[in-house]
Amino acid sequence: MDKNKIIIFDTTLRDGEQSPGASMNTEEKIQIALQLERLGVDVMEAGFAAASPGDFDAINQIAKQVESIKVASLSRALERDIKAAADAIAPAKNRRIHTFIATSPIHMEHKLKMKPDEVIKRAVEAVQYAKSFVDDVEFSCEDAGRSDISFLKEICDAVVNAGAKTLNLPDTVGFRLPYEIADMVRIMSEFIGDRAIISVHNHNDLGLAVANTLASIKAGARQVECTINGLGERAGNAALEEIVMAIKTRSDEFSGLYTDIVTKEIYATSRLVASITGIEPQPNKAIVGKNAFAHESGIHQDGMLKCAQTYEIIKAEDIGAEKNALVLGKHSGRHAFKDKLVNLGFDLNDEEINEAFGKFKLLCDKKKEIFDDDIRALVSDEIIKIPEIYTIVTLSTSSCNSGHASAAVSIKFNGDIISDAALGNGTADAIFKVIDRISNVAGELKDYKVSAVSQGKDALAKVTVKVAFGSGEPPFIGHGLDIDTMMASAKAYVSALNSYLSMKNK
Repeated sequence: MDKNKIIIFDTTLRDGEQSPGASMNTEEKIQIALQLERLGVDVMEAGFAAASPGDFDAINQIAKQVESIKVASLSRALERDIKAAADAIAPAKNRRIHTFIATSPIHMEHKLKMKPDEVIKRAVEAVQYAKSFVDDVEFSCEDAGRSDISFLKEICDAVVNAGAKTLNLPDTVGFRLPYEIADMVRIMSEFIGDRAIISVHNHNDLGLAVANTLASIKAGARQVECTINGLGERAGNAALEEIVMAIKTRSDEFSGLYTDIVTKEIYATSRLVASITGIEPQPNKAIVGKNAFAHESGIHQDGMLKCAQTYEIIKAEDIGAEKNALVLGKHSGRHAFKDKLVNLGFDLNDEEINEAFGKFKLLCDKKKEIFDDDIRALVSDEIIKIPEIYTIVTLSTSSCNSGHASAAVSIKFNGDIISDAALGNGTADAIFKVIDRISNVAGELKDYKVSAVSQGKDALAKVTVKVAFGSGEPPFIGHGLDIDTMMASAKAYVSALNSYLSMKNK
């Protein structure tokens, strides 16, 4: 391999999905996977095949659809996990099995209840078994950041001899400082030499995931495991966009090192992941936060007008984020709309373009100014196909500051229109209650978020809900998009309901 290339291993669909409330259905994962391919990541960890039938199906469907990207599935060092991973990724043109076992004293003693020599034996057997299915096997030393370096050498030497091509050294709990991670990586790089690629997977519990990853690259790591928007368990993972742009912007420090990431796809990927998961990057998030390229200080504004480089080290256009560019209007034709979609990074078939164009024309009748972010939201809403078991037809609401709110809803189900009304403690509550009554499925609202897609009083409302249906069931995410916030809320709730029923009927 080219020793100057940094391999980008994206785990948004596996570790990123482990963010509380970030679960995705198969169709949503496929859309993210296709966008990750456009982004140019080298390896995509599509999930944990043994975790559930839904995870297995998503990995399998992704493996069938992506072309250039390497598809990986995580597995514990257990035969049943490895077999599930192998079966799930089987349709992919490029495949990897990523198997792991804990190597820190605290994990071996308290979680695994195994002796170090037993752990090594299990690891070697896992790699050998994985090699019977694929040529490319990655082995991870879980909690490497708190593992004894002599034991890391011993187990890594054994798994490389067994056939592992990549050795991952995760800081699983985000405990280490940059110089500590760099020391570990440097020692292991020198010990392993050219026999395997050293990889790192840094968590962000102390806010150091990206700093630790960059220090690891300087010390010899040539694969980095990361997620879009830094999603992940607890405080998340190292953010892909920050790592990539740091390497590109500070080429003086990373002389000769590069990634194959198409940086102009970064913003579109960030927006898609945020839209699907309902987890928005904080406004001041580096690279993709909505304030990342905003300048309010008079001194900063004056400097920017004279020379943008005075206060910007990255241009918004570098990551594909036009500064709320005004786009098409109601007189725009289908060809111009299609051209705009291409410029925004979307690759849709004729049917999808026609449906999105129809929604665009309807929006033009309601909204004076259409922005790039409006188009992104419309198209993202269109390409994520949730079976429409229930469909909102009409909505009428009434609210009062000293009484109950009411909602009357008509819903299409099996070709029939069903109408009902309900009172609630607020308009949204009334809407959700009447949908429960019509569907005869009780939902418990776990989260409710409203955001403006672009700018202006007539901005599209994007509503994301998390709703649990049935006792002990995990919450389902629903998305709604409309000029009217209450209609967007109704659409979001029905979207979550449809996701639940689709999964239940499988």
